[in-house]
Amino acid sequence: MVDYIVVGTGLAGIAFTEKLAQEGKTFVVVDAEQRSSSLVAGGMYNPVVLKRFTDVWNVKEQLVIAEVFYPALEAKLQLKFWHPMDLYRRLASVEEQNNWFQAADRPNLQTFLSPEIEKRTIEGVDLPFGLGKVGGTGYLETDDLIPAYRQYLMQQGAYRKEAFDYSQFVYGDEGVSYKDINAKRIVFAEGFGMLQNPFFKALPLDGTKGELMIVKIPNLKCNFMLKAGIFLIPIGEDRYKLGATYNWEDKTDLPTKEGETELLDGLRSFINLDFEIIEHIAGIRPTVKDRRPLLGRSLESDRILVLNGLGTRGVLLAPYLAEQLYNYIENNIALDENISIHRYKKFKLKK
Repeated sequence: MVDYIVVGTGLAGIAFTEKLAQEGKTFVVVDAEQRSSSLVAGGMYNPVVLKRFTDVWNVKEQLVIAEVFYPALEAKLQLKFWHPMDLYRRLASVEEQNNWFQAADRPNLQTFLSPEIEKRTIEGVDLPFGLGKVGGTGYLETDDLIPAYRQYLMQQGAYRKEAFDYSQFVYGDEGVSYKDINAKRIVFAEGFGMLQNPFFKALPLDGTKGELMIVKIPNLKCNFMLKAGIFLIPIGEDRYKLGATYNWEDKTDLPTKEGETELLDGLRSFINLDFEIIEHIAGIRPTVKDRRPLLGRSLESDRILVLNGLGTRGVLLAPYLAEQLYNYIENNIALDENISIHRYKKFKLKK
């Protein structure tokens, strides 16, 4: 018998599995290796909602954990995928400049927003009102991390590459079983696939489709991330990640012409340089209506748990939530109501 079965190898599944490893727990991970939102994500992390100039919930604690977690995972896998990098917000008007000054003066944002607006000249980039610098930012190369982690698990004999078959799952007072695997508990970290999960499909997961491009812009000399409606992330060799779109209706993971138009119009709105499209990808983010994650145990059994709903901020949320869920299970530390599934009427636990 192992301590845990973990279903999913997106950022949530990886973070929880690593927490188990750190604590000396045994586990088997099951995943079909379908294209998850983590795999096609831009991977940018940013402590501030730049559209509204507000801070992200509990972000300081999330940053502290992430800044230890990812470098340690890099060392373990002997692979570079964590890239701290400056982020600049392109300011498009005097009004946005004023909004920036006001936001940078707020106590909760002073740590992250520079009080000075920087005037820069970058060939081919329209920056009439300057740039605002954001601290505590960078990006994670999820398309490097996730395959490498799956390979690591395989080498450890702790990985099953298969779609989880709920009809083969059994649970009882003493533990759970899946095919030939017996475990004390199971944690589902399936992302948008949770809507097929009989234990948690009633949760209000409302997937949001996002489309992303890799573009090559040879004459753009930019060594920082740039947010201007869309975002640009330099990833080397004159290539940039360009994203991202938000579509609440389309639940397919296929790139669209509409998405392409939106991204390229966004790029052309402030950059006047030739570029080449290298790749165009799409995925469904596991978003929740109240924009809070989904953690907790099922009503059927305290042996069955969920870790989901990371939305657009999975890079910082994943290690933080993995610790919260682990402490909830193993140390009986209550989950914050902001992240517990038991905030919903259908999942209220009996006193």
